Amino acid sequence: MSPSVRNIIAWILQALLAAMFIFSGGHKLMDLAGTAKMFESMSLPGWLATLVAVAELLGGIGLLVPRTVRPAALGLILIMIGAVVMHATKIPGGLAKGVPAIVCLLLLVVVLVLRSRTAVRTV
Repeated sequence: MSPSVRNIIAWILQALLAAMFIFSGGHKLMDLAGTAKMFESMSLPGWLATLVAVAELLGGIGLLVPRTVRPAALGLILIMIGAVVMHATKIPGGLAKGVPAIVCLLLLVVVLVLRSRTAVRTV
């Protein structure tokens, strides 16, 4: 794959993921009390809702800044692993309702691979 195609694919994925995470984090922050209650219903501390919401918002913004794409993707990958685990173990509907989380996790991994330094050097 040529570097320009790799770059175009990465930017498209970054923009789509950024929009999704900015929306998701903003939504969680706008209803922080409800989000904290939801986290507590899954036996998680309420403060974790704030941490996840802020991390999603900042991670989404970080996906749009070239210098912060890789750390943002790594942080969001950790959050999405947690989301997938919660869907598999605690959220009613299981992994079937966790498909969006799985898709986001996989797309974040693709962005990380496309933006890896070794991928740029070998091309």
